[in-house]
Amino acid sequence: MDEKDLVLRLNWFFSLEITQVENYLAQSRAVKDEYISKGLERVASIEEGHADNIRSLIIGLGGKPKIISDVIFPILGSAAGKILSLPNVSSMMKKNIMVEAKAVQDYQELINKLEKHKEKYLHVIQTLKYNLIDEDLHSSWFYQITQHHNNPCWPLSPQLNKILT
Repeated sequence: MDEKDLVLRLNWFFSLEITQVENYLAQSRAVKDEYISKGLERVASIEEGHADNIRSLIIGLGGKPKIISDVIFPILGSAAGKILSLPNVSSMMKKNIMVEAKAVQDYQELINKLEKHKEKYLHVIQTLKYNLIDEDLHSSWFYQITQHHNNPCWPLSPQLNKILT
């Protein structure tokens, strides 16, 4: 993979991460449960770190983060967050899991391609692997939320435990 193609792929991830920041922030404002709201804010913060890391990778490779990503994707992410949060928390989280699963799949695909040039792109591969792990952790937390909403008899957090006991 040449660096021009890599920058294009990284710009796609940059756009996705920017979108997800706005998506999760919109969702955090839409849900009434404080624990879930704060959790979504935290996930958004982690996604923002991903965007910053990818921006740095793009610049380090001599590319430019796409301006359209900074303008269009936050708007789309915010709108998507509002739409995804409408039905209920459980269905919103299931949709979030689908988005995160796609990100994990795409990160893994790019990592696999870059492994052929491991020495040249070691830092890029490492950053993408960290992002992939975070996306997987987000999916796990989202899944935990769906399980709690399907069976609220177990405490989701210490705060909820106080309420339930």
